[in-house]
Amino acid sequence: MIRAAILGGSGYTAVELMKLLLRHPHARIAAVTSRQEAGKPVGEIHPSLANRVNIECEVFDADALKKKGIECAFGCLPHGVSAEVVGPLLDRGIRVIDLSADYRLKNPAEYAEWYGSAHHDLPNLDHAVYGLPELNRDAICTARLIANPGCYPQTAILGLAPLVAAKRLDLGSIIVDSKSGVSGAGRQPKLATLFPECNESFSAYNVGKHRHTPEIEQALSLIAGESVKVIFTPHLVPMDRGIFSTIYATPTSPTTEAELYELYRRYYANEPFVRIKDALPATKDTAHTNYLDIALRSVRGRIIVLAAEDNLVRGASGVALQNFNIMYGFDETAGLL
Repeated sequence: MIRAAILGGSGYTAVELMKLLLRHPHARIAAVTSRQEAGKPVGEIHPSLANRVNIECEVFDADALKKKGIECAFGCLPHGVSAEVVGPLLDRGIRVIDLSADYRLKNPAEYAEWYGSAHHDLPNLDHAVYGLPELNRDAICTARLIANPGCYPQTAILGLAPLVAAKRLDLGSIIVDSKSGVSGAGRQPKLATLFPECNESFSAYNVGKHRHTPEIEQALSLIAGESVKVIFTPHLVPMDRGIFSTIYATPTSPTTEAELYELYRRYYANEPFVRIKDALPATKDTAHTNYLDIALRSVRGRIIVLAAEDNLVRGASGVALQNFNIMYGFDETAGLL
């Protein structure tokens, strides 16, 4: 039984992760940290966990976590904060799956450009493994530090990976048009996500400057072996959860939908959580699951990839648990089906 800690236990990804861990046959939630909620029972902060997670939140202390026998810590902390706590955990032999953005971008200058501050843990940034199982499973197995992927990027990266790997599209033509439910903005109140502001409304945000752009480009460039640039535009949809991305690209040669489906089904043949669908996907079909659904269309000489996922499960906590399973040699679907 692996003793796990949740760092930053007050947010949406933390509560989703705790629900998943409760049904995992080989994991036990042994500690939950929260600076703001220290001393409060987890069930008081998250009523859905009352009588299910019977521990109190505590202030982060790496030595205290080590004494509790923690073997793996899931970081559900904001970017900038994770980089302050990961080092002390690794120094004490505790493996870390970090759900923030702090270890996703390998170029610290790029991190500073997009996140507005210098990276404070360059030694550990060097050996962090990007935790997208479909691309990095072998490296995840032995990793001490996992940089859990972002929610939007998974739909774009997995939606495009087979085409990029096969050199089947023009790498300068990619447009990623994405929509997310309001929970993607986190649990802290913000004006734009208050009910009167976002209900009965649909809007784009951070056009041309969303922080997930370099993450998408980094992963696709590694697959392609050359630079890939995308136009990524996110939108806020007045629903609780879910992401839907419509991706447009130009093929390098004429292609049919049948050829596209053959390529994708072959590429993802052994992936338990990627479903290639003939019918168009919908967020309700992936809600509360770790599945990412993909459909393909060829229209007027363009390729259209449609991808849907649950932003809190597949987009964050579910893939974190999938990474956990790979790291410890468990069935990859444990706790996720």
